[in-house]
Amino acid sequence: MTIWIDGDGCPKGAVRFAIETGEAREIKVVVVTNIHHELSAAHRIIVDGSSQAVDLAIANRMRPGDVVITQDIGLSALVLSRRGYAISPTGQEYSSEDMGLILELREAAAKHRRGGGRTKGPKKRTAEDETRFQLALIELLDRIDSKRNDE
Repeated sequence: MTIWIDGDGCPKGAVRFAIETGEAREIKVVVVTNIHHELSAAHRIIVDGSSQAVDLAIANRMRPGDVVITQDIGLSALVLSRRGYAISPTGQEYSSEDMGLILELREAAAKHRRGGGRTKGPKKRTAEDETRFQLALIELLDRIDSKRNDE
């Protein structure tokens, strides 16, 4: 298993925690960023600055059973379709059952913006978001480990 981090949209605290957790569990953690982001990691892939370059790099490299940390809904849908696990930096684990509705809501918001409407951006990250992410990542990794041990 590999933990992939969408470094373009993942807060540094979540990146640090994911790397530390991966190292403690002997799981490879790969941070993928475009050329405009500075993040240090033992395993890092740098892609060009074009739109969706990070998402495509992760989607093309990940394998079934890998974990992807991203707040990008489109990338999450790709990860789930390839039998991976997707979790946001706020601790929301994406599921195939919810993805249809999430994609519909995203498209409705995009249509609203194309028509001249405004939508709010993401809320400022809180300590509760950080704690929720940490607990959710540990729970997800424990669940994957348990699943593997049962096989």
